[in-house]
Amino acid sequence: MGSRNFSPDDRPPVRFMETEELAYVAMRAREVHDFWHTLFNLLTNLIGESALKVIEFEQILLPMYFLSVIVGTEQFNAKQRSLFYKHYFPWAVQAGMKSTDLMYVYYEKHFHEDLEVVRRRWGIIPAPSVQQ
Repeated sequence: MGSRNFSPDDRPPVRFMETEELAYVAMRAREVHDFWHTLFNLLTNLIGESALKVIEFEQILLPMYFLSVIVGTEQFNAKQRSLFYKHYFPWAVQAGMKSTDLMYVYYEKHFHEDLEVVRRRWGIIPAPSVQQ
């Protein structure tokens, strides 16, 4: 995450939640989103964000993630759309279904471990290496 110049701690506080518990869950979902970019080797561009939303939908099953994919891909040009649906969408569906339930991982306890070891343990399939 350092090479991409972002940190989960940089996120603004969650607002408009009825309870502190809901606010914590929403905040944690936003934090792990950043970890998932690294774990799945996804860029923080439109294709990477859309692919990660597919994984989040497979993991968390909230409709808002799927709606984000629909809205996000509407912004693609023809080349991006073709690339996404040919390579990234099918990969993201499989990656989301095959990996451990990643919302419940205590990531901070694994920062000292090798990334490839962690990926294998959690069943994470990194994004395809496709020219964008």
